[in-house]
Amino acid sequence: MATNTQKKAQAHMAARDTRPAAHAKYVRISSRKVKIVIDLIRGKNVDDALAILQYTPKAAAPVVHKLLSSAIANAVNNNEMDRKALYVAEIYANPGPTLKRIRPRAKGSASRIRKRTCHITIIVAPREEA
Repeated sequence: MATNTQKKAQAHMAARDTRPAAHAKYVRISSRKVKIVIDLIRGKNVDDALAILQYTPKAAAPVVHKLLSSAIANAVNNNEMDRKALYVAEIYANPGPTLKRIRPRAKGSASRIRKRTCHITIIVAPREEA
């Protein structure tokens, strides 16, 4: 029984993505609003992406800026990569759990308020010079 578990673990480790990444979970912004911001920086060099995020007037921009800075720090400190060669290889925002709240309405009824959350992931990689 344990050998199958060990084989699964070895297969998982072999298929694991080794590119440096950063994750932010349970961010209190809707994933639709975050996707508008992350589409601006997908595929860009990290310095250009940070500059774009610095001057983007959206609520998700500071969160993505901080997360991108974390991904850059992970690449430089943990993997000894050159910062100038890094670019945003993958970035995506998935919906997280929704907080459900109630607002009182007329005639004793109530309506549902959905406070949406999201999980944001950034993966950076060195650009291949060809």
